Amino acid sequence: MDLDTARTIVAGARAHGDSAGFKPLTVVVLDAGGHVVAVEREDGSSMKRFEIGFGKAHGALSLGMGSRAIMGRAEQQPYFIAAVTSAVGGALVPVPGGVLVRDADGVLVGAVGVTGDTSDNDEAAAVAGIESAGLTAETG
Repeated sequence: MDLDTARTIVAGARAHGDSAGFKPLTVVVLDAGGHVVAVEREDGSSMKRFEIGFGKAHGALSLGMGSRAIMGRAEQQPYFIAAVTSAVGGALVPVPGGVLVRDADGVLVGAVGVTGDTSDNDEAAAVAGIESAGLTAETG
């Protein structure tokens, strides 16, 4: 995940949110190693949104599944998700909006965490941003 690609993802996610009338978003893009490559917080996005977006993306990378799938796992195995959250230093937010990013060969290149609107809308913005960069979004 290079900086130009991350910036394209951020711009695509924000454009989707703007066109759909979403509340102000914060978009966090991580590389496959969990390092922050790009982040933008729209005017009016509430405080701590970076931490939430980071937790969605970081959790997806940590467990190898989108945060929507993590939410399902949390509903079935709450003690496991609580333990993993502790193990990763609290950086796991088990609601939709954390999406894995794969390249054309299916290689994991990073994750995107979006927050600010409903979790479903956050996820839609993340997917739109990823697809705008010509990459594949994995929500499950």
